[in-house]
Amino acid sequence: MSDDAYGATVAKRRLSRRLMELRVNTGYTANHVCDILNWGRGKVGRFEANQWKRPEMSDIRDLIRIYEVTGSERDEIEELAVRARQRPWWREYGEIFDNDFPGYESDATSIRVFMPLVLPGLLQTPAYVEALLRTGPRPPAWRRKAVEARLRRQEILDRADETAPKVSVVITEASLLYRWGRHEDRREQIEHLADLSRRRNIELRIQRFDDGPPTGMVSMVNIFGFSGGEPPIVFVETDYVIEEVSKPESVNGYLQSFDRACDAALEPRDTTVYLEQLAKRME
Repeated sequence: MSDDAYGATVAKRRLSRRLMELRVNTGYTANHVCDILNWGRGKVGRFEANQWKRPEMSDIRDLIRIYEVTGSERDEIEELAVRARQRPWWREYGEIFDNDFPGYESDATSIRVFMPLVLPGLLQTPAYVEALLRTGPRPPAWRRKAVEARLRRQEILDRADETAPKVSVVITEASLLYRWGRHEDRREQIEHLADLSRRRNIELRIQRFDDGPPTGMVSMVNIFGFSGGEPPIVFVETDYVIEEVSKPESVNGYLQSFDRACDAALEPRDTTVYLEQLAKRME
């Protein structure tokens, strides 16, 4: 699978940070830059906070001129802006995604996921997705769109080149034993997990009932790591929103908690065996 917008979300984030660094180096305030360019107050601040969808090249070139950026540094900024302007597929699902979560997920070189009660979206079968979404208050048209979007997200697992992410997931046994859909659907979901766990780029661990309550963390958490020295980012899922966490101390806390969750779970090879046995008992 190829994605013309691969890297666009991280490029936009990196561009925001570089623009702030350039402004600070000049000694200008954000409002001063807005006044120089005859922009409305707050425009530069929104750029630097990454609160934009697509940068306009004319705006970027105006900022480059004000900051007196030349040579290879200018080329770097313009290349980031060009990359950030790529229109990603998830923009077609504005009613499903209200932030850049799918973009960071798509651009990540490493993905760490902990899910205590449900299975992660990347690992769900279509039947599981449909059954899960039916429990919510959304209308059928929204659910159909959400199923499409979730299956589209899963395509990153099938990348055959160096852009395929390294995925590490911790689930709990509880998430596998709820009664939903048909018996065949539930068995198929467990078999699907076992198949995924055999892939070289996926490490799946399970915390069993026999090992006590979930250890390390209790929230639904996605931790995305990136190449090129780009700082990692965390998304915490609640019943209503997916919240972004980017403060380094908070991100480090989640990384440490994820490591503890891994320590409390079966090793990947043992998890595969456990899933195969569970699927066999459901035959």
